[in-house]
Amino acid sequence: MHQLGGRKCSFLFCLGVVACSIIYWLSRTSTTSSKPTLAGIEKRENYCQNGKQINRLALPKNVGSYIQSTNLQCSNLTKELHFINTTLSREEENYPLAFIVTIHKELDIFVRMLRAIYMPQNVYCIHVDAKAPKEYHEAVQKLVSCFGNVFLSSRSEKVTYAGFSRLQADLNCMTDLIASPIAWRKVINLCGQDFPTMSNLELVQYMQSTGWRDKNMTPGVKQPATMKHRTRFQHHEIVGSHVAPRVPRHTKPPPPHNLKIYFGTAYYALTRDFVNFVLKNQIAHDFLEWSKDTFSPDEHYFVTLNHIKEAPGNHIDGGWEGAIRAIKWRDQEGKTHDGCKGHYVRDICVYGIEDIPWIIEKKSMFANKFEINTFPEALDCLEQWHRNKVLKQATVPINPSWLLWSHNNSINF
Repeated sequence: MHQLGGRKCSFLFCLGVVACSIIYWLSRTSTTSSKPTLAGIEKRENYCQNGKQINRLALPKNVGSYIQSTNLQCSNLTKELHFINTTLSREEENYPLAFIVTIHKELDIFVRMLRAIYMPQNVYCIHVDAKAPKEYHEAVQKLVSCFGNVFLSSRSEKVTYAGFSRLQADLNCMTDLIASPIAWRKVINLCGQDFPTMSNLELVQYMQSTGWRDKNMTPGVKQPATMKHRTRFQHHEIVGSHVAPRVPRHTKPPPPHNLKIYFGTAYYALTRDFVNFVLKNQIAHDFLEWSKDTFSPDEHYFVTLNHIKEAPGNHIDGGWEGAIRAIKWRDQEGKTHDGCKGHYVRDICVYGIEDIPWIIEKKSMFANKFEINTFPEALDCLEQWHRNKVLKQATVPINPSWLLWSHNNSINF
Protein backbone atom coordinates (compact mmCIF):
# COMPACT_ATOMS: atom_id res chain seq x y z
CA MET A 1 0.00 0.00 0.00
CA HIS A 2 2.85 2.36 0.78
CA GLN A 3 4.41 1.84 -2.66
CA LEU A 4 1.04 2.25 -4.35
CA GLY A 5 0.49 5.51 -2.53
CA GLY A 6 3.92 6.71 -3.61
CA ARG A 7 3.17 5.93 -7.25
CA LYS A 8 -0.11 7.80 -7.12
CA CYS A 9 1.63 10.79 -5.60
CA SER A 10 4.32 10.79 -8.28
CA PHE A 11 1.84 10.34 -11.10
CA LEU A 12 -0.32 13.15 -9.79
CA PHE A 13 2.78 15.33 -9.52
CA CYS A 14 3.71 14.78 -13.16
CA LEU A 15 0.09 15.13 -14.28
CA GLY A 16 -0.02 18.41 -12.39
CA VAL A 17 3.09 19.62 -14.20
CA VAL A 18 1.46 18.98 -17.56
CA ALA A 19 -1.89 20.46 -16.53
CA CYS A 20 -0.24 23.64 -15.29
CA SER A 21 1.74 23.89 -18.51
CA ILE A 22 -1.42 23.57 -20.59
CA ILE A 23 -3.15 26.27 -18.58
CA TYR A 24 -0.08 28.46 -18.94
CA TRP A 25 0.09 28.05 -22.71
CA LEU A 26 -3.62 28.69 -23.16
CA SER A 27 -3.44 31.89 -21.15
CA ARG A 28 -0.21 32.96 -22.86
CA THR A 29 -1.51 32.52 -26.38
CA SER A 30 -4.76 34.30 -25.60
CA THR A 31 -3.02 37.42 -24.29
CA THR A 32 0.09 37.69 -26.49
CA SER A 33 -0.61 38.27 -30.15
CA SER A 34 3.08 37.96 -31.12
CA LYS A 35 3.14 34.31 -30.10
CA PRO A 36 1.97 31.59 -32.48
CA THR A 37 -1.29 29.87 -31.72
CA LEU A 38 -0.62 26.64 -29.83
CA ALA A 39 -4.08 25.14 -29.94
CA GLY A 40 -2.61 21.86 -31.14
CA ILE A 41 -1.28 20.90 -27.70
CA GLU A 42 -2.72 17.60 -26.52
CA LYS A 43 -3.71 17.12 -22.94
CA ARG A 44 -2.49 13.50 -22.81
CA GLU A 45 -4.57 12.37 -19.86
CA ASN A 46 -2.44 9.24 -19.46
CA TYR A 47 0.78 11.25 -19.12
CA CYS A 48 2.87 9.94 -16.21
CA GLN A 49 -0.03 7.74 -15.11
CA ASN A 50 0.88 4.45 -16.71
CA GLY A 51 4.54 3.74 -17.34
CA LYS A 52 3.83 0.98 -19.82
CA GLN A 53 1.44 3.00 -21.94
CA ILE A 54 3.09 6.40 -21.74
CA ASN A 55 3.87 8.08 -25.05
CA ARG A 56 7.55 8.52 -25.87
CA LEU A 57 7.58 12.26 -26.52
CA ALA A 58 7.52 12.00 -30.30
CA LEU A 59 10.74 10.00 -30.58
CA PRO A 60 10.73 7.12 -33.07
CA LYS A 61 11.03 3.61 -31.65
CA ASN A 62 14.46 3.23 -33.24
CA VAL A 63 16.00 6.68 -33.23
CA GLY A 64 19.24 5.36 -34.73
CA SER A 65 17.47 4.08 -37.83
CA TYR A 66 15.52 7.32 -38.05
CA ILE A 67 18.67 9.45 -37.98
CA GLN A 68 20.37 7.18 -40.51
CA SER A 69 17.55 7.49 -43.06
CA THR A 70 19.27 8.26 -46.36
CA ASN A 71 16.64 10.78 -47.50
CA LEU A 72 16.48 12.66 -44.21
CA GLN A 73 17.30 16.36 -44.49
CA CYS A 74 18.82 18.25 -41.55
CA SER A 75 16.04 20.82 -41.61
CA ASN A 76 13.49 18.04 -41.13
CA LEU A 77 15.56 16.20 -38.55
CA THR A 78 16.01 19.18 -36.26
CA LYS A 79 12.35 20.09 -36.58
CA GLU A 80 10.97 16.61 -36.08
CA LEU A 81 13.26 15.99 -33.11
CA HIS A 82 12.12 19.32 -31.61
CA PHE A 83 15.47 21.09 -31.31
CA ILE A 84 15.27 24.75 -30.32
CA ASN A 85 17.01 26.76 -33.05
CA THR A 86 16.74 30.29 -31.64
CA THR A 87 18.50 31.93 -28.70
CA LEU A 88 15.76 32.42 -26.11
CA SER A 89 17.05 35.49 -24.26
CA ARG A 90 19.66 38.22 -24.45
CA GLU A 91 21.11 37.03 -21.15
CA GLU A 92 21.88 33.62 -22.65
CA GLU A 93 23.24 35.15 -25.85
CA ASN A 94 25.77 37.15 -23.84
CA TYR A 95 26.98 34.13 -21.86
CA PRO A 96 27.57 31.16 -24.19
CA LEU A 97 28.39 27.85 -22.54
CA ALA A 98 30.51 24.92 -23.71
CA PHE A 99 29.59 21.30 -23.10
CA ILE A 100 31.64 18.11 -23.15
CA VAL A 101 29.52 14.98 -23.58
CA THR A 102 31.12 11.54 -23.36
CA ILE A 103 28.95 8.71 -24.67
CA HIS A 104 29.13 5.06 -25.62
CA LYS A 105 25.56 3.70 -25.45
CA GLU A 106 21.91 4.70 -24.91
CA LEU A 107 21.56 6.65 -28.17
CA ASP A 108 17.97 7.57 -27.30
CA ILE A 109 19.06 9.27 -24.08
CA PHE A 110 21.85 11.13 -25.85
CA VAL A 111 19.47 12.51 -28.48
CA ARG A 112 16.99 13.60 -25.83
CA MET A 113 19.69 15.08 -23.61
CA LEU A 114 21.23 16.97 -26.55
CA ARG A 115 17.90 18.47 -27.58
CA ALA A 116 17.31 19.49 -23.95
CA ILE A 117 20.66 21.31 -23.56
CA TYR A 118 21.03 22.52 -27.15
CA MET A 119 21.02 26.27 -27.80
CA PRO A 120 22.49 27.89 -30.93
CA GLN A 121 24.76 30.27 -29.01
CA ASN A 122 26.53 27.43 -27.16
CA VAL A 123 29.13 24.92 -28.38
CA TYR A 124 29.16 21.15 -27.86
CA CYS A 125 32.02 18.63 -28.10
CA ILE A 126 30.83 15.02 -28.27
CA HIS A 127 33.29 12.25 -27.42
CA VAL A 128 32.14 8.87 -28.70
CA ASP A 129 33.98 5.92 -27.15
CA ALA A 130 36.22 4.34 -29.76
CA LYS A 131 34.77 0.96 -28.69
CA ALA A 132 31.22 1.98 -29.60
CA PRO A 133 29.64 0.09 -32.53
CA LYS A 134 30.15 1.55 -35.99
CA GLU A 135 26.40 2.10 -36.41
CA TYR A 136 26.25 4.06 -33.17
CA HIS A 137 29.17 6.26 -34.18
CA GLU A 138 27.66 6.91 -37.61
CA ALA A 139 24.28 7.87 -36.14
CA VAL A 140 25.89 10.36 -33.77
CA GLN A 141 28.06 11.74 -36.59
CA LYS A 142 25.03 12.32 -38.81
CA LEU A 143 23.10 14.00 -36.01
CA VAL A 144 25.86 16.41 -35.02
CA SER A 145 26.60 17.24 -38.67
CA CYS A 146 23.26 19.06 -38.73
CA PHE A 147 24.57 21.69 -36.31
CA GLY A 148 27.37 24.18 -36.86
CA ASN A 149 28.11 24.36 -33.13
CA VAL A 150 28.14 20.61 -32.35
CA PHE A 151 31.08 18.42 -33.30
CA LEU A 152 32.77 15.13 -32.52
CA SER A 153 36.02 15.19 -30.59
CA SER A 154 39.00 15.22 -32.95
CA ARG A 155 40.50 12.31 -31.02
CA SER A 156 38.53 9.35 -29.69
CA GLU A 157 39.65 7.20 -26.75
CA LYS A 158 38.82 3.62 -25.83
CA VAL A 159 37.38 4.61 -22.50
CA THR A 160 37.87 2.35 -19.49
CA TYR A 161 35.82 2.76 -16.33
CA ALA A 162 38.03 4.45 -13.67
CA GLY A 163 40.89 4.67 -16.17
CA PHE A 164 43.04 7.56 -17.35
CA SER A 165 41.30 7.30 -20.73
CA ARG A 166 38.17 8.78 -19.17
CA LEU A 167 40.11 11.89 -18.14
CA GLN A 168 41.89 12.03 -21.49
CA ALA A 169 38.53 12.10 -23.31
CA ASP A 170 37.61 15.32 -21.49
CA LEU A 171 41.03 16.83 -22.20
CA ASN A 172 40.65 16.02 -25.91
CA CYS A 173 37.41 17.96 -26.00
CA MET A 174 38.92 20.83 -24.01
CA THR A 175 41.64 21.16 -26.65
CA ASP A 176 39.00 21.28 -29.38
CA LEU A 177 36.79 23.75 -27.50
CA ILE A 178 39.63 26.20 -26.90
CA ALA A 179 40.05 26.31 -30.68
CA SER A 180 36.34 26.99 -31.26
CA PRO A 181 35.41 30.44 -32.60
CA ILE A 182 32.54 30.57 -30.10
CA ALA A 183 33.60 32.68 -27.12
CA TRP A 184 32.21 30.37 -24.47
CA ARG A 185 32.54 31.40 -20.83
CA LYS A 186 32.39 28.12 -18.88
CA VAL A 187 32.50 24.45 -19.80
CA ILE A 188 30.30 21.74 -18.26
CA ASN A 189 30.92 18.02 -18.70
CA LEU A 190 28.23 15.36 -19.05
CA CYS A 191 27.94 11.63 -19.59
CA GLY A 192 25.40 9.79 -21.70
CA GLN A 193 23.00 9.00 -18.85
CA ASP A 194 22.65 12.56 -17.54
CA PHE A 195 19.69 14.85 -18.03
CA PRO A 196 19.35 18.55 -17.20
CA THR A 197 17.10 19.85 -14.46
CA MET A 198 18.11 23.50 -14.88
CA SER A 199 17.18 25.31 -18.09
CA ASN A 200 19.98 26.93 -20.08
CA LEU A 201 18.91 30.31 -18.67
CA GLU A 202 19.12 28.95 -15.13
CA LEU A 203 22.57 27.50 -15.85
CA VAL A 204 23.75 30.90 -17.07
CA GLN A 205 22.30 32.63 -14.02
CA TYR A 206 23.84 30.05 -11.70
CA MET A 207 27.26 30.38 -13.34
CA GLN A 208 27.08 34.16 -12.84
CA SER A 209 25.71 34.09 -9.30
CA THR A 210 27.71 35.77 -6.53
CA GLY A 211 29.32 32.56 -5.31
CA TRP A 212 30.37 31.26 -8.73
CA ARG A 213 31.09 34.26 -10.93
CA ASP A 214 34.61 33.70 -12.35
CA LYS A 215 34.96 30.59 -10.16
CA ASN A 216 35.41 26.92 -11.02
CA MET A 217 32.94 24.42 -9.64
CA THR A 218 34.72 21.18 -8.64
CA PRO A 219 33.00 19.72 -5.55
CA GLY A 220 35.44 17.77 -3.38
CA VAL A 221 37.46 17.53 -0.16
CA LYS A 222 40.96 16.60 0.96
CA GLN A 223 41.53 13.01 -0.01
CA PRO A 224 40.01 10.75 2.69
CA ALA A 225 42.11 7.91 4.08
CA THR A 226 39.75 5.41 2.44
CA MET A 227 40.64 6.82 -0.98
CA LYS A 228 44.41 7.13 -0.64
CA HIS A 229 45.06 3.73 -2.22
CA ARG A 230 43.93 5.24 -5.51
CA THR A 231 46.97 7.50 -5.73
CA ARG A 232 49.41 5.79 -3.37
CA PHE A 233 49.89 2.71 -5.54
CA GLN A 234 50.47 2.36 -9.27
CA HIS A 235 47.55 1.07 -11.31
CA HIS A 236 47.38 -0.46 -14.76
CA GLU A 237 44.60 0.25 -17.25
CA ILE A 238 43.49 -2.79 -19.20
CA VAL A 239 42.26 -0.83 -22.21
CA GLY A 240 38.52 -1.06 -22.63
CA SER A 241 38.15 -3.45 -19.70
CA HIS A 242 39.16 -2.36 -16.18
CA VAL A 243 41.82 -0.80 -13.97
CA ALA A 244 43.81 -2.92 -11.52
CA PRO A 245 46.69 -2.37 -9.05
CA ARG A 246 50.08 -3.42 -10.39
CA VAL A 247 51.29 -6.76 -9.08
CA PRO A 248 53.47 -6.76 -7.13
CA ARG A 249 52.42 -3.44 -5.63
CA HIS A 250 54.42 -0.39 -6.63
CA THR A 251 54.22 2.68 -4.44
CA LYS A 252 54.01 5.95 -6.35
CA PRO A 253 56.28 8.90 -5.60
CA PRO A 254 54.68 11.97 -3.99
CA PRO A 255 52.72 14.20 -6.35
CA PRO A 256 54.76 16.90 -8.14
CA HIS A 257 55.04 20.47 -6.87
CA ASN A 258 54.04 19.34 -3.36
CA LEU A 259 50.42 19.20 -4.45
CA LYS A 260 47.89 18.15 -1.84
CA ILE A 261 45.50 15.61 -3.34
CA TYR A 262 41.78 16.27 -3.24
CA PHE A 263 39.00 13.81 -3.99
CA GLY A 264 35.66 14.73 -5.52
CA THR A 265 33.19 14.30 -8.32
CA ALA A 266 34.29 13.81 -11.91
CA TYR A 267 31.80 16.49 -12.95
CA TYR A 268 32.57 20.19 -13.06
CA ALA A 269 31.89 23.68 -14.43
CA LEU A 270 35.19 25.38 -15.36
CA THR A 271 36.14 28.84 -16.56
CA ARG A 272 37.83 29.29 -19.91
CA ASP A 273 40.96 30.62 -18.19
CA PHE A 274 41.15 27.50 -16.02
CA VAL A 275 40.88 25.26 -19.08
CA ASN A 276 43.78 27.16 -20.64
CA PHE A 277 45.70 26.62 -17.40
CA VAL A 278 44.98 22.88 -17.49
CA LEU A 279 46.18 22.60 -21.09
CA LYS A 280 49.27 24.84 -20.93
CA ASN A 281 50.58 25.22 -17.37
CA GLN A 282 53.61 23.16 -16.32
CA ILE A 283 52.13 22.28 -12.92
CA ALA A 284 49.02 20.92 -14.58
CA HIS A 285 51.09 19.03 -17.15
CA ASP A 286 53.34 17.43 -14.52
CA PHE A 287 50.36 16.49 -12.38
CA LEU A 288 48.66 14.92 -15.39
CA GLU A 289 51.70 12.75 -16.10
CA TRP A 290 51.82 11.71 -12.45
CA SER A 291 48.10 10.81 -12.55
CA LYS A 292 48.34 8.44 -15.51
CA ASP A 293 48.81 5.32 -13.37
CA THR A 294 46.29 6.22 -10.65
CA PHE A 295 42.78 4.90 -10.14
CA SER A 296 39.98 7.11 -11.49
CA PRO A 297 42.13 10.23 -11.97
CA ASP A 298 39.11 12.22 -13.21
CA GLU A 299 37.95 12.28 -9.57
CA HIS A 300 41.09 13.99 -8.29
CA TYR A 301 42.71 15.86 -11.19
CA PHE A 302 40.52 18.93 -11.67
CA VAL A 303 39.49 19.29 -8.04
CA THR A 304 43.15 19.20 -6.92
CA LEU A 305 44.22 21.84 -9.45
CA ASN A 306 41.28 23.99 -8.40
CA HIS A 307 42.76 24.13 -4.88
CA ILE A 308 46.08 25.76 -5.80
CA LYS A 309 46.68 29.50 -5.83
CA GLU A 310 48.13 29.51 -9.35
CA ALA A 311 44.87 28.26 -10.89
CA PRO A 312 42.56 30.91 -12.40
CA GLY A 313 39.13 30.86 -10.76
CA ASN A 314 40.33 28.60 -7.94
CA HIS A 315 37.86 27.71 -5.20
CA ILE A 316 39.98 26.64 -2.24
CA ASP A 317 38.38 24.59 0.53
CA GLY A 318 34.94 24.90 -1.00
CA GLY A 319 34.05 21.38 0.08
CA TRP A 320 31.12 19.82 -1.71
CA GLU A 321 29.67 23.19 -2.71
CA GLY A 322 28.12 23.34 -6.16
CA ALA A 323 24.81 21.86 -7.31
CA ILE A 324 26.43 19.75 -10.00
CA ARG A 325 24.37 16.55 -9.85
CA ALA A 326 21.29 15.07 -8.25
CA ILE A 327 22.45 11.52 -7.50
CA LYS A 328 21.00 8.94 -5.15
CA TRP A 329 23.91 6.96 -3.71
CA ARG A 330 23.03 3.67 -2.05
CA ASP A 331 25.00 4.49 1.11
CA GLN A 332 23.08 7.77 1.50
CA GLU A 333 19.70 6.06 1.63
CA GLY A 334 17.79 7.30 4.65
CA LYS A 335 20.16 10.26 5.02
CA THR A 336 19.88 12.43 1.92
CA HIS A 337 17.10 10.53 0.13
CA ASP A 338 14.32 8.04 0.80
CA GLY A 339 15.61 5.25 -1.40
CA CYS A 340 15.85 4.47 -5.10
CA LYS A 341 12.50 3.88 -6.80
CA GLY A 342 14.21 2.36 -9.81
CA HIS A 343 17.28 0.20 -9.15
CA TYR A 344 20.94 0.62 -8.20
CA VAL A 345 23.84 0.17 -10.62
CA ARG A 346 27.32 0.52 -9.07
CA ASP A 347 25.55 1.93 -6.00
CA ILE A 348 23.99 4.78 -8.04
CA CYS A 349 20.24 4.93 -8.54
CA VAL A 350 18.84 4.48 -12.03
CA TYR A 351 15.76 6.60 -11.59
CA GLY A 352 12.18 5.42 -11.69
CA ILE A 353 9.24 7.75 -12.16
CA GLU A 354 8.70 8.05 -8.40
CA ASP A 355 12.16 9.61 -8.08
CA ILE A 356 11.20 12.63 -10.22
CA PRO A 357 9.78 14.82 -7.40
CA TRP A 358 13.01 14.33 -5.42
CA ILE A 359 15.12 15.27 -8.48
CA ILE A 360 13.16 18.45 -9.07
CA GLU A 361 13.28 19.44 -5.40
CA LYS A 362 17.11 19.07 -5.39
CA LYS A 363 17.45 21.95 -7.88
CA SER A 364 20.75 20.63 -9.22
CA MET A 365 22.17 21.38 -12.65
CA PHE A 366 21.73 17.80 -13.87
CA ALA A 367 20.46 14.43 -12.66
CA ASN A 368 22.16 11.06 -13.05
CA LYS A 369 21.28 8.44 -14.13
CA PHE A 370 18.60 7.23 -16.53
CA GLU A 371 17.93 4.13 -18.63
CA ILE A 372 15.45 3.93 -21.49
CA ASN A 373 15.05 0.15 -21.48
CA THR A 374 14.20 -0.18 -17.79
CA PHE A 375 12.44 3.03 -16.70
CA PRO A 376 11.52 5.09 -19.79
CA GLU A 377 8.65 6.87 -18.04
CA ALA A 378 11.04 8.61 -15.61
CA LEU A 379 12.87 10.37 -18.44
CA ASP A 380 9.60 11.06 -20.26
CA CYS A 381 8.22 12.86 -17.24
CA LEU A 382 11.39 14.85 -16.48
CA GLU A 383 11.89 15.81 -20.12
CA GLN A 384 8.38 17.20 -20.46
CA TRP A 385 8.76 19.17 -17.21
CA HIS A 386 12.12 20.56 -18.34
CA ARG A 387 10.94 21.61 -21.82
CA ASN A 388 7.86 23.33 -20.38
CA LYS A 389 10.11 25.32 -18.06
CA VAL A 390 12.51 26.28 -20.87
CA LEU A 391 9.69 27.60 -23.04
CA LYS A 392 8.01 29.39 -20.18
CA GLN A 393 11.22 31.38 -19.58
CA ALA A 394 11.72 32.29 -23.25
CA THR A 395 11.59 35.95 -24.26
CA VAL A 396 11.05 35.23 -27.97
CA PRO A 397 8.03 33.87 -29.88
CA ILE A 398 7.64 30.13 -29.46
CA ASN A 399 7.96 27.93 -32.53
CA PRO A 400 5.34 25.13 -32.29
CA SER A 401 7.97 22.56 -33.34
CA TRP A 402 9.75 23.20 -30.01
CA LEU A 403 6.83 21.63 -28.17
CA LEU A 404 7.22 17.98 -27.27
CA TRP A 405 3.45 17.38 -27.30
CA SER A 406 1.45 18.54 -30.31
CA HIS A 407 -0.59 17.18 -33.21
CA ASN A 408 1.61 18.95 -35.73
CA ASN A 409 5.05 17.76 -34.66
CA SER A 410 4.54 14.12 -33.74
CA ILE A 411 6.57 11.47 -35.53
CA ASN A 412 4.48 8.42 -36.30
CA PHE A 413 6.36 5.18 -36.89
